[in-house]
Amino acid sequence: MISPSFLQALHQFPATAQPRVHGLLTDIDDTLTTEGAIAPEALQALHDLKAAGLRVIAITGRPVGWSEPFAPVWPLDALVAENGAVALIPEADGRLRRCYQQDEALRQQQYQRMQAVLQEIEATVPGARRATDSAGRETDIAIDHSEFTELPPQAIEQVVARMRAAGMNATVSSIHINGWYGPHNKLEGARWILRELWGRKLDEELDRWVYVGDSTNDQLMFQHFPLSVGVANVRRFVPQLQHLPRYITPSERGAGFAELAQVLLAARSVSPG
Repeated sequence: MISPSFLQALHQFPATAQPRVHGLLTDIDDTLTTEGAIAPEALQALHDLKAAGLRVIAITGRPVGWSEPFAPVWPLDALVAENGAVALIPEADGRLRRCYQQDEALRQQQYQRMQAVLQEIEATVPGARRATDSAGRETDIAIDHSEFTELPPQAIEQVVARMRAAGMNATVSSIHINGWYGPHNKLEGARWILRELWGRKLDEELDRWVYVGDSTNDQLMFQHFPLSVGVANVRRFVPQLQHLPRYITPSERGAGFAELAQVLLAARSVSPG
């Protein structure tokens, strides 16, 4: 087990790095949101970051159907849903462009396979129920473990094992267990969307982006980003994390995101990047 004491407080975020930051990549559930809705202070922070010229991209395990109402309303450059598989990009004319990493034929084929796995999990793992947002999912499946259904750790492990036995990738977020076919994940989704939007190579500028999240499905991002931040509620996942965020906010969820934004904005006002 990794000790929570290895997490550095947000005030230790390196002052020399702050003015060089291009933008943020952020999880949504329990990072921007509190009790299922975006926290007012987090929404204001998004507006403030945009006004300061910083890029903000949300990357979530939530489905594209669930994400669609928020993508044009929140001040985001893009919202990448279903763990990197599909992106919603607001256009200047108000329309929302939808982009996929997989072609339609492959998506349809994999969708049928995933539905069979989902049905098998619900039939064989006691208490397992598909997430209530499942109707909006196109490229993955999700089992609820903490949003509206409480699954014990043993059942969560069983669901992950069933998904992986079926050849799927599987991750556990703060509320769902997600499974999908294909090589995409949050990191690949981040690489893809930077190429799609700006023709930029994320791996050449990792130290100019901050990633903020809260749970085990963020640990690939925690591992790769030198400037990774966990909102304070990430502490409950520390026993399951092989890779911790470098820094942690004083407050949980949306309030923690706002604290991070304040640090970056304060540095930018002193020394524009």
